[in-house]
Amino acid sequence: MIVSLVYRVPRKPPSVPAVLLRRRAAKDAELLVPRHENAVPRRQLAGPVRYEPADRTWFAALSALFPRRRWARVFPVTPATLLAWHRRPIAVKWDYSERRWRPGRPPTAGAVKALVLPPAQENPRWGRRRIQGEPARLGHPIGTTTVWEIPTAAGIGPAPRRSGPTWREFPTAQAEGLLACDFLHIDLASPRRVYALVFLEHGTRRPHIAGVTAHPTGQWTVQQARKLAVEPGLRPESPRFLIRDRDAKYTESFDTVFAADGTKAMWTTPRAPRMNAHGERVVETLRREVLDHLLSWNETHARQVLNAYARHHNCPRPHQARGQLPPLTQEHPAPKTDPTAHRVPRRRVLGGVINEYRYAA
Repeated sequence: MIVSLVYRVPRKPPSVPAVLLRRRAAKDAELLVPRHENAVPRRQLAGPVRYEPADRTWFAALSALFPRRRWARVFPVTPATLLAWHRRPIAVKWDYSERRWRPGRPPTAGAVKALVLPPAQENPRWGRRRIQGEPARLGHPIGTTTVWEIPTAAGIGPAPRRSGPTWREFPTAQAEGLLACDFLHIDLASPRRVYALVFLEHGTRRPHIAGVTAHPTGQWTVQQARKLAVEPGLRPESPRFLIRDRDAKYTESFDTVFAADGTKAMWTTPRAPRMNAHGERVVETLRREVLDHLLSWNETHARQVLNAYARHHNCPRPHQARGQLPPLTQEHPAPKTDPTAHRVPRRRVLGGVINEYRYAA
């Protein structure tokens, strides 16, 4: 002990002038550092000591008040850690990578999202290509990828995928001269069933609802064929071939009605629905978009529902096979320069089972 005392006494007096001659700011800083260091453990009684961003900022500010050679004796961390704390807020202050020039594709405009999201939210059975047709019909062609990304980012999942059959017996170039027909049955609210005869033009995808009856006979079918051939509003554009199945209701008189206009009846192979793929597809479309979501009360009500859907199908509804054009439309309208200039309200058809979108007047 005597040796230790003899060793320390000569060393202490030289350090007294250094303390007396030190700047007052340095002395105050040395007092503030241990005071704040003791406050941190008192605030965190359980677990290891963790310095928050405010603590690191405070230590970094005090480090500028006394020489760097004394940092190791004053601060509870190494000088490298202290310098890292100081560099972090400086780097954040002068970092412009997140604020200005963002790499990659620019974000989609809000006006474009406003044209895509409402149809996707209000029509859960519509697919991406079906949704793409609505802005295109209004004069705003939007890419397929953009139409896919907007509902996906909004958390809207894809519609049920149904891959309808295709028919390649005739070349696509002959679609303008093809007419298909098929029967559609409708179960009423009462335990009764009615039948509708549907014709479809391959070229324009335009359906014709010939009639609805509870007792489809051969004579009734011939009457509907004559009605289709005579009435101007229903008559198709001079088809060359009529595709039908081998149902007994299609009699020889039925084929004769179309043969008078130069249309030849083509019979499909038994149990081969793909040979009349487009006719089967329009029946599936009627069920999926209307009949499966409505309750028909009687024969008259069923006819009204089918006629209302036929008007929607022929005028405003876009079709993929025609480049998102409706059957009775020849070309898309001119693109709008400002999508926000006009409001696009929703028009309900059949009580909201089907929705249409047009510019407000």
